[in-house]
This record gives sequence, structure tokens and C-alpha cells, in this order.
Amino acid sequence: MMHRRTLLQILGSVAIAGVPRLGLSAQTRRIVIAGGGVIGANIAYQLSRRGAQVTLLERNKPAMGATSNSFAWLNAKKRPLDYFNLSRLGLLAWREIDREFGGRLPVTWGGGIDWRADAELAPIMRDQIKAYQTWGYNVHSIDAARIKAMEPNLTTGPVAIAAHWGDEGHADPVGVTQVILDQAVKQGVTVHFPADIIGLDIRDGKLRAVRSSKGDIEADVLVIACGNDTPKVAAMANVVVPMQGDSPGVLAHVVPQKRLVERVILSPVGNIKQKPDGRIVVGSDFGKASDNSLEAAKAILSKVSAVVPGLDKMAIEKVTLGYRPIPRDGRPIVGFPTGRSDVYIAVMHSGMTLGPLVGRLAATEILDGVSIDTLGQYRLERFK
Repeated sequence: MMHRRTLLQILGSVAIAGVPRLGLSAQTRRIVIAGGGVIGANIAYQLSRRGAQVTLLERNKPAMGATSNSFAWLNAKKRPLDYFNLSRLGLLAWREIDREFGGRLPVTWGGGIDWRADAELAPIMRDQIKAYQTWGYNVHSIDAARIKAMEPNLTTGPVAIAAHWGDEGHADPVGVTQVILDQAVKQGVTVHFPADIIGLDIRDGKLRAVRSSKGDIEADVLVIACGNDTPKVAAMANVVVPMQGDSPGVLAHVVPQKRLVERVILSPVGNIKQKPDGRIVVGSDFGKASDNSLEAAKAILSKVSAVVPGLDKMAIEKVTLGYRPIPRDGRPIVGFPTGRSDVYIAVMHSGMTLGPLVGRLAATEILDGVSIDTLGQYRLERFK
């Protein structure tokens, strides 16, 4: 696993690409953030640590959009290599912010366990394991006995191949966002919700204020971190952000239980995690699913009870249907559009994994007027 010192070196030694923009003093930067999910909260937290004047606007309630409907699996299973490396830095940034908050963040480490029952799928997964091992990811093959030793409450059934992904974890998405945003507020961030952005005051080609349902807010920079609403808000600044169509996902949430699973479980019949508060979250897969009826949730729990016995007898607290904010090519969009220094874009489906990292890097780009090489592959202009 990459050592914490490596993360600090990367985050502390910002590479400048091209000609730096003129940065303003953090104390004079007036920044409005659109979006109160995990990305917006992390950017607000990092900007306010630097003394910026930050106002965050959330259309509904903080952490209640895509963030609240996320499975919140923290992992670096991404391709190609640059996206993998960015995601691995994201994992390290989570560990760092977890230390900063003294363990108050509802994040669970210990890795993930993944297996296949179908022998025909074993070669595919074996190749996947080897590929990530060559990139230095902490993953190794395990067997059914080892799964049982690590997660004694599971019933695996046939195991053709299995792996333990050691550096991964999972979060309570609403819980972590609320803790981070609460700290940002203590550092001076103003949060308004429900608050819609209804327009921008742009004069002489420069942002002057953000017009919202709470009134006009003077701003030097607008950070657009509002998930699926990003294209709509960006269009107000004449910026086009290409996104994929709807990508729904359904999760069944069970009322608090005694500890049954410690890690992220990716089983042949469904995906399971248990939050620190005891609530169990189950999804049938990470593909498209849009039926969030109680009957559909019961069907998911019935299927997954083959792995977690008794799951189908547990009371369902809620069923969530979320729409993942995915840029058109599936990769993050982060940074100032070409020729602009007053609008900053931050949208990605892997927002949970990348939240703390993007918060740090975005704050540096916004306040110090530099372009960070680590984000060079993820600029909006690649779509041109």
C-alpha cells in the first residue's frame, strides 16, 4: 500500500502545468459552491481551512442527492492506469482526512471480499486480479475457508475464485458528508438550503454574483459540484458539460442489526455492507435498476439471504433510487474550463472515492492559481 508520506508529498508538492493563472489571496476569495454532496462538502471544507469566504447552496438538503443514494464503496478498481492512480490517491486522501477528524468519520476499512461461483468466470477474475497486482494494488486470491475466517456470518456457497482487496473500505455517505460539512461551517462556511441557482451576474466576461432563490451572492468563483444538475448550472455560464443519460441504481436499507459483516461483500447474488450504525445496505448489482418498490427490495433481500442468512426476515427501513452523475466518457471532469477562472467544474460518478482528494486539489487550483498535473487528464476540454 502506498505510504501516507507519499500522499502528503503528492498533495504538498503541486506541479504547475503551463502558465499559472493569477491567484488571489484566500482571504479575499469569495466562492459560491453549487451542491452540498460529498464533493461540495469536501471542497467547502478545504477552501475554508485556507480562509476563503465560502457560501454553499444546496437545492434540497445537504447530502440528500446522489450522495445519499450511493453504496459508498471506496475503491480504486478503475481503468486506465491514470484513473486507477487517481482513485488510489483518493483512498489515501480518505485515510488522511479520517485522521484529521480523529476517527469521527463513519468510515469502515478492512477491504472488500469478492468471489465467483461460476467456474467459467474464474479466468476473467484471475486476469483482473493479476492486472491490478501489476499496478501495485493490494489484492490477493483467497479461498472459501479464508472468507469464512474473515466473515464468519457469511454462507458463500460454491467458490470458484475469490479475492481480498485489502485497501478498500466503505462509508456512510450521508454521515461523512454531514461531519465534513459541519466542520466547514465551524470554519466559516455559510450554507443555504433549499436554495436554487436561478442565474449568474456576468459582466465584462467575469462573474460578479450568483443569483439564487436566497438572493444575489457576490462571488469571484462559482464551483459547480451538483451532480446531475451540473449541465444545467454550467449552461448559465455558457459552459457545456457532457453527461451520460440516466444511470439509476436501487438499494435496500435494513434497520440496525448486530454486527454481521465488516467489509464490502461482492457476492454472486448481490452486494452487501453494514454501516457503523448497524444498518445493512444491499444492492443486486451495480448495473441499471429502477424499481424501488418495497416488493423489489424484498426480492433483493430474499436473493442475498443465501449469503447472509436471515436477511430476508429483517425489517426494511427504506428503499433508495439514485441516479449516478456520470460524465459522457465515464471519467471525472475537474477544473476550470479553458479560458475561464471564475467557474470550476467537479462532477464524477466516483465522487465518494475521490471526494477528499478532489477537495484538496480543487482548493489549491482555485486559491493558488495553478494547474495540477494530477488532474490533467480530467479537464473539460478533452471533449473538444
